Amino acid sequence: MKIEIAFNLDKVRKITFQEEFPKTAKCCKCNGESRLAFVAHEFDEKLEQRGGKYISQLYSNEPVGTGFWLHNACCVAVYFCKKCLEPTALYNQA
Repeated sequence: MKIEIAFNLDKVRKITFQEEFPKTAKCCKCNGESRLAFVAHEFDEKLEQRGGKYISQLYSNEPVGTGFWLHNACCVAVYFCKKCLEPTALYNQA
């Protein structure tokens, strides 16, 4: 997994499997404005060859049984709130 800190905000927002991550997000605790801090990008073509695993392999995705879980490699953007400093995360999958 590669982690990029948001020193270059526009570059970091593009580290995604889908649409760009927004510069800010609504805080999950107080609904304040949260600012992008870093993005963790889970992608490595040789990961499994080296004995590694993806987050999607930690649990099974059984919505009716054990619950929802990721089905593919993921990107996670972490934000911190300007008002309460609570972390908020957005993610997407390959």
